[in-house]
Amino acid sequence: MSELTPPLSSTTEYYRPLEVLVSPQLKQRYWLHLLLFLATVFTTLVVGARMQFNFQHNLPTLYIGDSGLDIFPLSWALRPAHLALGIPFSFSLMLILLAHEMGHYLYCRHYGVAATLPFFIPFPTLIGTLGAFIRIRSPIRSRSVLFDIGIAGPIAGFLVALPVLVLALGFSKPLVAASYLPDSAFVPGFPLIFKLVRNMLAGAGLSGSISHLPFDQICLHPTAMAAWVGMFATALNLLPGGQLDGGHIVFALAPRAHRMISRLTILALIPMGIYFWSGWLIWAVLLRISGMRHPMVEEWIGISTGRRWLAVLGLLMLTLTLTPAPFGHFSLVEAVRQLRTGR
Repeated sequence: MSELTPPLSSTTEYYRPLEVLVSPQLKQRYWLHLLLFLATVFTTLVVGARMQFNFQHNLPTLYIGDSGLDIFPLSWALRPAHLALGIPFSFSLMLILLAHEMGHYLYCRHYGVAATLPFFIPFPTLIGTLGAFIRIRSPIRSRSVLFDIGIAGPIAGFLVALPVLVLALGFSKPLVAASYLPDSAFVPGFPLIFKLVRNMLAGAGLSGSISHLPFDQICLHPTAMAAWVGMFATALNLLPGGQLDGGHIVFALAPRAHRMISRLTILALIPMGIYFWSGWLIWAVLLRISGMRHPMVEEWIGISTGRRWLAVLGLLMLTLTLTPAPFGHFSLVEAVRQLRTGR
């Protein structure tokens, strides 16, 4: 995710025709980037070790019931042999997140736009992180530059997550009846890309015994969950509103439609939060707070036809990666029902 910030001084202007603007030198806090990176590696190793433990014991990958480990089993994972179990998940997820952010960062460098290195966010919960972001600290001179920076991250992350998904489904296996514990396992919703890849592998005879099983009856390899997080992050960033990557793409395509499309996105997220996942309501609020604002970019030069086709690719990636109910049984309707029944 890229975060745009306006110029710090009123004397600094955005690019205009026949003007030259030199981006200020940005002082990188390398120690902070490294510290956050290492902390996120550690938190993803811990949760990845839990996933690998479950996988080895034929439990659902995200199982956290009485016979399994805690949601963040820190004391258990501090043993080197246990922590090493988390390497496949941590490496895959960090690679996907790094690819996404470096897509943004490298295009910023290409166009001379001042930007920070990625800030990773460690978070000791179910997946070990809240993702990563960069901050853009200088004006962007044209809609084409904004478009390229905005779409580079989702494309890079998707292109890394896709082969991870293909390999991960090949390593996955069916859940045996004795270990199939739907009431004790967290079962996420899966986007269309998971089903397409599974069907593709089945058609090639490479998916083995999981070819026709529903995903809640598959013991997914931890790297499949890394791909799931990567695809979910891609969908979130491609939401067409505000200062998300999708919002940057919309603004580059049609600056005057950005405000209206942001509002329509917010309106679409509200029923999704009520009936599918309550977290969409939080995203609706966040987009309402920032969705009507966008850094000024010169509108007098449009974007090329090739970039418009890339925008279609971005819409296709959103369709393939978006999961209306990414976290099952966490809709607002379900929460109200549980309150009424006292569960």
